Amino acid sequence: MIKHILVTGGCGFIGSNFIRYVLEKYSAYKIINLDKVTYAGNLANLKGVDHLPNYQFVKGDIGDKELVERLFKEYKIHVVVHFAAESHVDRSILGPEAFIKTNILGTFNLLEMARKLWLEGLTGNHPPLFLHISTDEVYGTLGINDPPFTEEDPYAPNSPYAATKAASDYLVRAYHQTYGLPTIITNCSNNYGPYQFPEKLIPLVIYRAYKGKTIPIYGQGHNIRDWLYVKDHCRALDLVLHHGKSGENYNMGAKNEWRNIDIVYLICNLLDKKYPSKIHGIESFKELITFVKDRPGHDFRYAMDATKIKTELGWEPEYTFEKGIEETIDWYLNHMDWVEGIISGDYQKFFERYYGMTL
Repeated sequence: MIKHILVTGGCGFIGSNFIRYVLEKYSAYKIINLDKVTYAGNLANLKGVDHLPNYQFVKGDIGDKELVERLFKEYKIHVVVHFAAESHVDRSILGPEAFIKTNILGTFNLLEMARKLWLEGLTGNHPPLFLHISTDEVYGTLGINDPPFTEEDPYAPNSPYAATKAASDYLVRAYHQTYGLPTIITNCSNNYGPYQFPEKLIPLVIYRAYKGKTIPIYGQGHNIRDWLYVKDHCRALDLVLHHGKSGENYNMGAKNEWRNIDIVYLICNLLDKKYPSKIHGIESFKELITFVKDRPGHDFRYAMDATKIKTELGWEPEYTFEKGIEETIDWYLNHMDWVEGIISGDYQKFFERYYGMTL
């Protein structure tokens, strides 16, 4: 019954992987990709599928009411998969306003348009659905012995980024409860894989090691994250999209917790085998690790309990971390031209300001 899907933020990391996944699996679906193409969004992320007749890119802001209304009406949108968000915690600390505009007001605009048009019968015989992609960070932080987050845990965001995502989640919930809008919220753990902008830990480590530059690590690197390969996340979203229950939340995680420093050591060890560190005059890429001042309000640990989505929809990760991280490293080593091409002056300035070192 799915025909026309509006994907917001489809030029970003997870959004572009999701579009590739859907176009490969569902040739009858039409995807309209609405993306502002900010520093972290890149048209090159969809190279190879952007020529397909069932794919349409539209450059624009989810906060543009006239544009969003035109797209809903022109393409008779009945499914929204909402990825578009400012997502870098460090940037939210330096400048939270952009996060409020995109993550809260942009989500509000999409919900209002869906409420206005879907409840007036725009979708015809096609059941509508607003699928909202969120994060584990809305739950706050865990202690070392705390159980993983479940869908029943209260929200306790600790960064401006997490607070704006929590606010958008609450808006989505409210539109379901108040107006009966068909909505689903998913909260995932840290993703990794191809096409991730190199401000996030794993691609940043790979890139800086490749360039022979220092690798900045917050504090002592003891913060813990649960890592989910992006292709497993796309499979989970596929199941939620087709079989999820309206009004529900689904947590997604891989039971794959690593300390940041151990992730960095692992990447350096793998790179030592794949790419000669001696080219930079060092014996191992681990020599590049540099500890920097910790991030303000840095959450200690995230972990997600994915029992609900496994029990109700039959999902669990297919990728082991060993397989996923090796594929990821190989992808970046083979696509350094992509990395170099997306690092703009804006990101260079941010990196220098935040870390006190050149990119």
